[in-house]
Parts: sequence; structure tokens; C-alpha cells
Amino acid sequence: MCGRFTLNQSATALAQVFHVEPVVDLAAGYNIAPTQMVATVLQNPESEKREFKQLHWGLIPSWAKDVGMGAKLINARAETVAEKPAFRSAFKHRRCLVLADGFYEWQRQQGKKQPFYFRLQDGQPFGFAGLWEKWRSPINEEIISCTILTTAANELLQPIHERMPVILEPEDYDLWLDSQVQTPQTLQQLLRPYPAPAMTAYPVSTLVNNSRHNSPECIIPLSEKNAPTDQLN
Repeated sequence: MCGRFTLNQSATALAQVFHVEPVVDLAAGYNIAPTQMVATVLQNPESEKREFKQLHWGLIPSWAKDVGMGAKLINARAETVAEKPAFRSAFKHRRCLVLADGFYEWQRQQGKKQPFYFRLQDGQPFGFAGLWEKWRSPINEEIISCTILTTAANELLQPIHERMPVILEPEDYDLWLDSQVQTPQTLQQLLRPYPAPAMTAYPVSTLVNNSRHNSPECIIPLSEKNAPTDQLN
């Protein structure tokens, strides 16, 4: 599962990493939560060029009766995404990158949920594998929404959670975004756990547990003793 993540990068940095322009300046997101607007990159089906867009997090299928369904579809399991009615069309035709530079998972400790923050060792932004969809309301309101794919946890996450979001390698972005590529077997090869040695993690404040808290405090290690390491004890 991926229920919270962060993105605190300049428009210039995002444009350079994801080879897309223009990118609007974004407010720092230290505790991005479902149903909020999130930064994405997708491929325009007409121009076949990358585009930066802000989408509603929580995929609303085109056939959904109301917007509320999106809150239940913030994630899609990589193992079944090609088969599920809510996702299979988007998996073939409407894939995107959801931009992030870290994410949270929780571990139950002595009856409480302790949040841990995960990011890349080099601190660079990255792209979650995402899907997007258009939905039109009965009053003709259009909402473009997205979901984040998840896969089995790597060795770093396993002590905390059995699942992790799919983080794509930069060299796989073109293939993932290419709407002409529709073979499930080809796409499934990209949906693997990210290498644990390239990531780091540490426990953070329970401030993160409330999505109204959005400040740098959310990602500060609990203590110097728990500063980023390659292993979770």
C-alpha cells in the first residue's frame, strides 16, 4: 500500500529529471494524502510528448456513479492490474508517472502505529508507476484522476510492510508512458520491487498520521540515533 508520500522539489529539478516542460512551481508536500491533487507526467496521446499535469489522487473509473469511488482506488496491485475492471483499460492506454521524493509506511509497535520514511539514497525525485482516467459527472464536470501501483516489498520494507509502491527506473519511463505498448507481459516486467540498497529509511514523528500536518517536521528523523541507514532493526 502507498497512502502518503512527499514531493519537495523545484520546478527546475523536476523538469530536468523527468524531461518535461513546463513544470509549475509546487508547494512543498511533506504529507501528500489521497484525494489531494498530485504532480504527474503522462504522454499526450496526440503529440506523443510528455506533459506535466496535476491529477486527483484516487482513480475514478469512467463508469463510476460518483466521485467517491476514487477514495477506494488510491492503489492498484501490480499482480492483478491487467485484469481488474477498474484498472485494465487504463493499464493498456493511460499510464503515468506520479512524482515523489519519498513515502511513508507504518509499523505496529506496542499497540501504536509508528511511521517510517523511505526515500532514495541520493535524495533524487522519482516516478511511481501510475494510471490515469477521465471521469465526467452528471453535471458534466470532468475530473482526471490517478492511482499508484504497488508490488511486493523489498528487503528494506519487509520488516515494516508487505507491500511497496512501484518505483520505476528512469530508463523505463519512456516504455511505461508509451500508450502504443499494450502487452501486459512487457509492462509487468517493469512492476518489480525497487532495489533495497538504493534506498534508505528511518522512523519519523507521528505527526504524519494526521494528513493536516504538512511541514518539514514530518520527515525529520526521531533522533540522531535513528538517522538514515540501509537497515531497519
